[in-house]
Amino acid sequence: MGYDLQYILETKRFVWLVAAVFALFMLFQYFEFPNRYVVSSLFSVSEGQIVANTTLYYASNISNISNLHNNIPDASSPVSSTFLPPNSPALTPPSAVNTTLNTPTLPLGPDTSKSDKDVSKPVKDSKELQKNLAHSDDKSSVKEGVVKGDAVTISEMRDMLARNRASSRSMKPRWSSAVDKELLDAKQQIENARVNENDPRLYPPLYVNVSKFQRSYELMEKILKVHIYKEGAKPIFHQPQAVLKGIYASEGWFMKNMKATQQFVTKKPKQAHLFYIPFSSRMLEEKLYVQDSHSHKNMVQYLKNYVDLIAGKYNFWNRTGGSDHFFVACHDWTPSITKKHMDTCIRAMCNSDVKKEGFTLGKDVPLPETLISSPKNPLREFGGKPASQRTTLAFFAGRMHGDVRPILLQHWENKDPDMKIFGKLPKSKHNQNYIQYMQSSKYCICAKGYEVNSPRVVEAIFYECVPVIISDNFVPPFFEVLNWESFAVFVKEKDIPNLKNILVSIPEK
Repeated sequence: MGYDLQYILETKRFVWLVAAVFALFMLFQYFEFPNRYVVSSLFSVSEGQIVANTTLYYASNISNISNLHNNIPDASSPVSSTFLPPNSPALTPPSAVNTTLNTPTLPLGPDTSKSDKDVSKPVKDSKELQKNLAHSDDKSSVKEGVVKGDAVTISEMRDMLARNRASSRSMKPRWSSAVDKELLDAKQQIENARVNENDPRLYPPLYVNVSKFQRSYELMEKILKVHIYKEGAKPIFHQPQAVLKGIYASEGWFMKNMKATQQFVTKKPKQAHLFYIPFSSRMLEEKLYVQDSHSHKNMVQYLKNYVDLIAGKYNFWNRTGGSDHFFVACHDWTPSITKKHMDTCIRAMCNSDVKKEGFTLGKDVPLPETLISSPKNPLREFGGKPASQRTTLAFFAGRMHGDVRPILLQHWENKDPDMKIFGKLPKSKHNQNYIQYMQSSKYCICAKGYEVNSPRVVEAIFYECVPVIISDNFVPPFFEVLNWESFAVFVKEKDIPNLKNILVSIPEK
């Protein structure tokens, strides 16, 4: 009984860390201060140590944001194009939007706070809604076992990040704020962090810079304040309980723990370093998507209406063009439905495709996709056999989503006893067949489906199996903080025929 109670307490602590401290990852991913002005950079709280006892430490690391988009207003520019007065027609619910879709009526929610309006003149949005954002669910055919297209490697992503930092331009907020100086001081402390590679809680090779990581985490816990907008109607906004299960659960757990913490949340927005837009991409899709319509138009409009609401009612969005606002969303469609009117935000997304979906290295945050089967006990299964007792070289099983998995099976299904490569496994209680394969394999293949992200990356780590990521252009979770090449293997899609040779060439040590 005492053991069960201790396990429950440990589980709760872990989940709080995964979501609450992760909250802080993107929370601090905002500011940089040349010439005494707030600019595009930010702290990032990130998943840190990976150990056999299922403890995942989270921390943050300062990162200079790439191009914080040219439409961020400076002190002399008009208000952002999303600013509209509260009585604007744009604030009508989706049912009033001119669309051919039979969309359910979902209000944005009542005004719950006192108005703090911008004194600038409103400027109407001159651009039309983005045209049909059809989801690319079409199953590509396998042609001679080759996936076309040049892949962006991890080293090239690091180069892209460095170039983005070097080319980022100073973006002045429309007026100064006391939080600007706090973040400037924090950034200077992080940049000048004392070298410390002897902390027994951390394993330096896992981090891009362990000293900056540790110092930024300490400052995060000391000063970070986040304001959560009260506007927004349930279940799309403010209802994390609806998304605590399944492959999109990251966004639900983050919202749940962010809203529950008293350490980081402030009810005084002028004290906030960052502003959280608490919506669920999964519930947005469930409530607004019209089945078989292949159109995201009404979801795009719904989010635009919300941005117009908060920009028309408060002055915080307009001060920075939304660059100190963030959201956390795991659904595959998130990049496409937010790139029109919310692209200036810090976007924490599971679908982090640096080439196809417009994921911006240095501004956007790659979010781990984690399959949660039991919200009451999210860590029901974890761990695995010691490396010396893992008899299978590599394992994969899953549905044939997308164009990579069929190629994987074409080359390796029933071809080699060391390579346990399957389609969908027969059903078993609590998915035990799948789990046992992962717990007894040295390498676990994380092959993309329709999109680049996959819950298998986190599953592999939980079962102490080395992740083998086959997903071109995928920015792995907490990329700016973690040195992924120290604990994972990346294989280009075109190299699937050579997969076993790649794995056996890795030294046992």
